[in-house]
Amino acid sequence: MGGDFILFAVVGFLAQLIDGALGMAYGVISSTVLLSLGVSPAYASATAHAAEVFTTAASATSHVAHRNIDWRLFWRLAPAGVLGGVLGAYLLTSVDGSVARPFVTAYLTIMGCFILYRAFRGVSPGLDPKTHFVAPLGVVGGFADAAGGGGWGPVVTSTLVGSGGKPRYVIGTVNAAEFLLASSISAAFLFALLSGHWEEAGELVDHAWSVAGLVVGGLMAAPLAGLVVKRVPTRGLMYAVGILVICLAGYQTWDMLAG
Repeated sequence: MGGDFILFAVVGFLAQLIDGALGMAYGVISSTVLLSLGVSPAYASATAHAAEVFTTAASATSHVAHRNIDWRLFWRLAPAGVLGGVLGAYLLTSVDGSVARPFVTAYLTIMGCFILYRAFRGVSPGLDPKTHFVAPLGVVGGFADAAGGGGWGPVVTSTLVGSGGKPRYVIGTVNAAEFLLASSISAAFLFALLSGHWEEAGELVDHAWSVAGLVVGGLMAAPLAGLVVKRVPTRGLMYAVGILVICLAGYQTWDMLAG
């Protein structure tokens, strides 16, 4: 138990540190590590989002303190993300884990490739992001985040930056909106548990130390988010995240084929 706690505390710390700098990767990294250990997709997503309720609250506070948030963008993005997240959680708890697992692993591989693609192209500051597609983007990002255990940042942050958004404000805003997203997805998983809709929920109790480790590690790194986004080179971290996610997803694919 203690070993699990320390391992996931380290994972949570590194994932949240990267997430604070990039506006992406906490959910993807956490879920991919959990999937590589053999847990079900629904449990992996629920665990990551339960931890994110705490870490995103701390991260959002840091971004607010460092004035990294565009509030007009926030109020367009957050409600749409919540809607998509609840729909994604409902889908994931409605299908058998063994059926969903290959699709989730493929999704995470695609996310890793997408992050590498964004790193290769580079991230250049621009104008305010165009707003006509913000709400639909939020729905898609929220759905992908819940169904895949991560994806809000890779989908939303990269798209907004690619459309001309300034990375500092996009990352801060996406991180802040993620608190509402993680809370709504966790509530959806909790409802599925209490209503008896989710048969695999017993894994949450079996892996309580993993959840605690992710929370503690993430909370230790989250207050640094606002500062990190100002100082750490974005491109190098994006390469590191993309390679890590692809390697872990590759391991999960090998494990499924070997089994």
